[in-house]
Amino acid sequence: MSSTAHIRRFWASAGACRARPASLPSSRARWTAVAHRTFTSTSASPSAADDSKTLKPKASTPLRRAAAASLPIRSNPTPTRSTIQPVFTLATATRYVLPRLRSYLPHSSRHLHDALWVPTWGVDGKVGEVFIFSNGSFVLWGLGEEEAKKFAAEVLRKAGVEVEPLVEAETEDLEFVTDPSENTRIQGDLIILGKTPPAESDESIPPNLPSSTFPQDTLLARYAFSQALSRSTALSAFEERLETYLSSMSSLPDSLVKTGAPGMSRVALVKKLGELLKFRQALNLNRENFSDTPDFYWAEPVFEGYFNTLSNALEMRARTRSVNDKITYAAEMQSVLRSLLTETSGHRMELIIILLIAVEVVICLIRDVPELLELKDASDQEPKKHAQ
Repeated sequence: MSSTAHIRRFWASAGACRARPASLPSSRARWTAVAHRTFTSTSASPSAADDSKTLKPKASTPLRRAAAASLPIRSNPTPTRSTIQPVFTLATATRYVLPRLRSYLPHSSRHLHDALWVPTWGVDGKVGEVFIFSNGSFVLWGLGEEEAKKFAAEVLRKAGVEVEPLVEAETEDLEFVTDPSENTRIQGDLIILGKTPPAESDESIPPNLPSSTFPQDTLLARYAFSQALSRSTALSAFEERLETYLSSMSSLPDSLVKTGAPGMSRVALVKKLGELLKFRQALNLNRENFSDTPDFYWAEPVFEGYFNTLSNALEMRARTRSVNDKITYAAEMQSVLRSLLTETSGHRMELIIILLIAVEVVICLIRDVPELLELKDASDQEPKKHAQ
């Protein structure tokens, strides 16, 4: 799902519809079809002619509402500023097993906190860098969707690191420029990599770092932005799986209305409940969850600011809260269904007990009635004998 095109409004349970302006493309990129953005120019200046294609149209999402703030950067190039380049994130699985990946990456790759960092990776003459996270997503700087798909096919799949691959890949995309005369920040919907304060801890940057495609002094800033994008993309994949799960349960209320029965066996319902508990565990309890601030930022408030700024723009907290609300609703619905199944099971057991008692009574009658009749006949004949 593209963050610059559409940040998902995941409020389906409340009946809200997702807004998708007509000028924007599909928010989810498929492997077989690439969604290309179209841009409109707001400047007639000849000097901005080349940049007019990168101007963003208006939209209703937080980053898009703030898009106008990036227009001065986009439309007024300076000698110190680079061209506008893509930041592309792709999620292909629920999780990556990162230790298996090292032998398939260039020798210059390094572990960088919660990610594997590939300082230089190129396809068809295009060169960029890659951050790979264990949550099943990776972020490319300076490379686009085609390069991301090639990286997934040529590296990740060959290494066999994907756990529970996604049926449909999830994406986020932004853009960035480098400008040493500016401060590193997000302006509107554009990341500016410029002057960045040094890390407060010597342990924040590994020693003997190899040369990279981009300036080394903004490495931790790129890492912070990448982690925020990675979490958003992984959350998008999580939202999609949860939506599929809720769709599979949506017929149960209708079944209750029409038949008075849940329409699902007790075992099947318990399995569904287990699946729901796995969703909640993945959302809140796993190490790479969507709520906690990673440990790295506790000692690095500047980079925590970069991480939080982009996370807030991508509405991570609101989306996580919405997903939790949906899981709670689904759990309550299943609790009601389990109660109904328990009552049905109790009624069935009562009928079985009554039937067993009836069978026992019949057996007793069959076994004891003839004997009782013989005793009665014998007792009736004794007075007649005495009378004779």
